[in-house]
Amino acid sequence: MKRVEVVNPADVKVSPFILDEFMAPEETFSQPEKVTKKVLRTIADELGIPYDESHIEFAKKVINAYKKS
Repeated sequence: MKRVEVVNPADVKVSPFILDEFMAPEETFSQPEKVTKKVLRTIADELGIPYDESHIEFAKKVINAYKKS
């Protein structure tokens, strides 16, 4: 059984429901920037991953397509 506490109606605080308090800020809905070849080359160099231009172009297309959806 659940416990029930009886209170005086004057002790209950009533406040309006404000929908904006429960919504995420608009900045979280912004579109991400496109990935460039230069950024991918830099990341690959930092990680020590070998690559060639076809790998970079393919990765760029895949990441940008993924971000659009």
